[in-house]
Amino acid sequence: MSLQALNDSVAVSQPIKTTLSVAMFSMMLGLVGCNQSQTPEQTAEGEASTTETEAATANSDQSVTIYSSRNEQLIKPLLDRYTEETGVEIELVTDKTGPLMARLQAEGDNTPADMLLTVDAGNLWQAGEQGLLQPIASETLNTNVPAKYRDPAGNWTGLSLRARTIFYDPSKVDAEELSTYADLADPKWKGKLCLRTSKKVYNQSLVASMIEHLGPERTEEVIRGWVDNLATDVFSDDTSMLEAIAAGQCEVGIANSYYYGRILDENPDFPVEIFWANQDTTGTHVNISGAGVVAAADNPDGALKLMEWLSSDEAQGIYASSDKEYPVKQGVDESEMLRSWGSFKQDDINVQKFGSLQTQAIQMMDKAGYK
Repeated sequence: MSLQALNDSVAVSQPIKTTLSVAMFSMMLGLVGCNQSQTPEQTAEGEASTTETEAATANSDQSVTIYSSRNEQLIKPLLDRYTEETGVEIELVTDKTGPLMARLQAEGDNTPADMLLTVDAGNLWQAGEQGLLQPIASETLNTNVPAKYRDPAGNWTGLSLRARTIFYDPSKVDAEELSTYADLADPKWKGKLCLRTSKKVYNQSLVASMIEHLGPERTEEVIRGWVDNLATDVFSDDTSMLEAIAAGQCEVGIANSYYYGRILDENPDFPVEIFWANQDTTGTHVNISGAGVVAAADNPDGALKLMEWLSSDEAQGIYASSDKEYPVKQGVDESEMLRSWGSFKQDDINVQKFGSLQTQAIQMMDKAGYK
């Protein structure tokens, strides 16, 4: 074939290819149109499916994820009640406070947690100082929870009270001999005192309150007196310490009252009595369990609503009856067991002090040989 003939052939074939391409494109458009064409019934089904998806997403958004250092057996009945009443699902992750705060730090903005639920104002203060919590504003919490049990900066709130006081063996000790925490440093208690370890935040907060009331010098003297009066090595927990009093290993000690209440549930004849410390001075040391909204929470509103419910009369009553803790809300009826222990004067200190003085308290106990 000549060069001219070859050029003529190419010139003819190009329009043909263009025509075929247009035809194929038109056919594809027609197929797409057919696929997009739906009957009214199909359209309704599609809309229903979309609505169901949106509803599922909304329900998912309602869930609240809690990082909690509280005993799951004690706190879960409260959370289950909230779910029953509101339909809001609760995802509960439990661990000790230190690991939970470390986890929040590591997760940063990617954390699934909406709320931190823990014990002791010292722990809550630390979480606030580390930037793990966000300030909240709630008229409900302001009404239900006295200001001394809330963070002045708004990062956390107390939800229940736990009194840390003196316990004794009534077969060996007359209640008239007891008075204050500081008096347990008197030589008359030599070889008769039992204590929980200073490594636990409950004792750190007690000592912090003493620093506030008595001053550093006098508080250190008291701690040294406690150490001198110990009947045995310090205990890892309050329950073991109370059982040591019952067993005659020591005669007096300091513990949180709810541990005593839980023992009485199992053994109503437990041979140890409660004594409300410092009634003629500053009042018995009280601390809190409480919560804050996590700084990077996906559902901060849901977390706040749950916290508000936990401050309600209903939830506060459950704290008193099931957990043996005192209601943080005034006017809520206490359980029969709590009433049987009698009323007592509470220390009026703002619990935020337990956090701000925590480091000083730890250093002081270490210096005094309180392990």
